[in-house]
Amino acid sequence: MTVRLTWVQPEDLVGHELRQAAQDGRDAESVARRWYAAGGAPAPERAGASKGPAPRRLRALAGQLLDELALLESPLAADEPTDLAGIRAACLRWPAPGARPVAFGPGRLHAAWLGRAAGCLLGKPVEKLPLAGIRALARATGNWPLTTWFTARGLPGDLAAAHPWNRRSAPTSLAENIDGMPEDDDLNYPLLTVLLLQRHGPGFSTSDLARLWLDELPAGRVFTAERVAYRNLLDGVEPPDTARHRNPFREWIGAQIRADVHGWTHPGDPGAAAEQAYRDAVLTHTANGVYGAMFTAAALAEAAGGGTDVHGCLAAGLRVVPPRSRYAHAVRLGIATARGEEDFDAVVDRLHEAYGSTHHWVHVLPNAALLAAALTHADGDFGRSIGCAVSGGWDTDSNGATAGSLAGLLAGRPDALPDRWTAPLKNRLATSVSGIGSIGFDTLAELTHQEVRRP
Repeated sequence: MTVRLTWVQPEDLVGHELRQAAQDGRDAESVARRWYAAGGAPAPERAGASKGPAPRRLRALAGQLLDELALLESPLAADEPTDLAGIRAACLRWPAPGARPVAFGPGRLHAAWLGRAAGCLLGKPVEKLPLAGIRALARATGNWPLTTWFTARGLPGDLAAAHPWNRRSAPTSLAENIDGMPEDDDLNYPLLTVLLLQRHGPGFSTSDLARLWLDELPAGRVFTAERVAYRNLLDGVEPPDTARHRNPFREWIGAQIRADVHGWTHPGDPGAAAEQAYRDAVLTHTANGVYGAMFTAAALAEAAGGGTDVHGCLAAGLRVVPPRSRYAHAVRLGIATARGEEDFDAVVDRLHEAYGSTHHWVHVLPNAALLAAALTHADGDFGRSIGCAVSGGWDTDSNGATAGSLAGLLAGRPDALPDRWTAPLKNRLATSVSGIGSIGFDTLAELTHQEVRRP
């Protein structure tokens, strides 16, 4: 039997790095010619690994070419720094802490945890499906625009065969199967952040996070950039080189889905939240991948501070992102497109025209545009926030989770969220994080609130 470990096979990484090079404006034509002349293949379109192992000669060439590609300079580097000093220098309107103390209780955190879980769960069964498939499945069951969970009940057999549900998620995330919140990396990471703060406080280092992952997070439960960084740690590579070494996923969505607790625990201080999220993100990501974490943390910190709406939160998030970066452009594009179209399907179509042919479905840029569009269009409504985020395709569970986190936080308390979204969660989160197994969202809210009050 051949084990095909996803996201780390050198022969699969070259195609992804060539695509990233094209997006960065790096001239990789000679490398591409050598790769394809030797029999190399493009990156797998949606899966994490190609179907079969590569010959040894091709694997060896893949490693050599990955190292050569890493030496190519990007003409966009000046506008997209990864060092914190460079990021802050580019952000001329970096947010200062709020002038007044914020009253922030565990109830708002409870709503944020529930919102994140519900949005994630809504997106799980259609993760990896193309946009046309998501629309067809929902429409066939009378659920478009999305107002409730996906279901296989009443779904025509030919449609189910044409657009199969996510194999791992359908048994726990379709309406007829939901029984509490199943494990997902979008919930594992915020749980790990709580553990990180408990053990090391807000002054944790990136190395502290790396050690926590090695101690508590099974390697098989990390993906894309996180899996490459984990492998790099096991190979003796130190942070932040873990984010760069043979890691073509360093500008994908992974760091953005780890940012929530950094924002939740800094109510009214988006700048501090962004800096804390930065130390987390650079374990695995660079440039736009890091900005995704900083943007999300800052937007959530602004929401936690109260006194603003979802649009103010998005504006706060943009203040910690270099304005000439592709990430800032993606967010602005999402906001502007949502404001210019009444029909959200038309918004999504325009974003897919902009990114669908050039970016992988897990890349941070299309997902940032979609997230910003969904939150803008929903205007703070919880159900519409997660429904719009998931209905746009791409990384459905991650976008649903972040949209639900922000909308839940703005709602302010658990009973402000519609019961149809929270009751099926049964106050139970399953996780593979070591030593926990299952935990209640009310307990998580209390544990998170303790970190808000920590000096």
